[in-house]
Amino acid sequence: MTSNVTRLDIEVPSADGPVRARLYQPATPTRALVWAHGGGFVWGDLDMPEADWVATWFAEHGYEVLSVDYRLAAEPDFEALRIGSGGHPFPAAHHDVVACFDWMVAHVRQLSLDPASVVLGGASAGANLAAGAAVALRDRAGDAPGALFLAYPVLHAELPAAGPEAAAALTKIDPDRRFPPALTRLMNLNYVGGDAALLADPRAFAGEGDVAGLPPTIIVNSEADDLRSSGEKFARQLFAAGVHVSVSVEPDTLHGHLNEPSKTQAALTLASVDTWLESNTTTSTPSTSALF
Repeated sequence: MTSNVTRLDIEVPSADGPVRARLYQPATPTRALVWAHGGGFVWGDLDMPEADWVATWFAEHGYEVLSVDYRLAAEPDFEALRIGSGGHPFPAAHHDVVACFDWMVAHVRQLSLDPASVVLGGASAGANLAAGAAVALRDRAGDAPGALFLAYPVLHAELPAAGPEAAAALTKIDPDRRFPPALTRLMNLNYVGGDAALLADPRAFAGEGDVAGLPPTIIVNSEADDLRSSGEKFARQLFAAGVHVSVSVEPDTLHGHLNEPSKTQAALTLASVDTWLESNTTTSTPSTSALF
């Protein structure tokens, strides 16, 4: 932790009970971010690099950051391809992220910041939660995020087919780092507690519904990642719906590269996202160069 960033573990009130979260406060915040780590909906915490390092980086660059310790679904039985029992399946984590966004909007008003400066973001499963929350906030017709940052997201119930570039990159990596369609479907079905009908709920998988009216969105995919196809398809959906969107691939990366801050690509991703957000939140005029 740097000297100009303060961390505070808090509990955010919600209809389902308090949500654990960590607030990162720079000396002089100018914008805000609500952030959700990844972990397949069943793993992860506030101390993993994808949560703590990412939040600290943004705080060091002027963001008031709320990192969400959302409720996790049960771990599935991967060998038997069976969903887990217990835990907190959808919509628990979804509700937690929405509650944290609402808390952050109230908080930034106290800081005399524009509520439209609040960015909603996440990585992998956390990116799914961010997108699903944005759908719910759009439909609620109240405060909504000024932008979305989605890192290597999973946004569709069924994994789309990989494009030729992604398919070629996938042949070069260890099978243990892959997320083939059967595994991805298991994790997605596990997230919704085995209720296949919920896979079509756009709050659970934003790519399964109407994406019109979502905020400006930046998607950064890992190069050799089965989930890259979901991020790329979602970008096409946003573009077709008239949503301002930027989509890119971080070269020489595998899924989860923000969880490896020792590698230069993680910081490169965040720097490029920060630059884009400066010009492409709803509080600014979108840069035409960022269009997909």
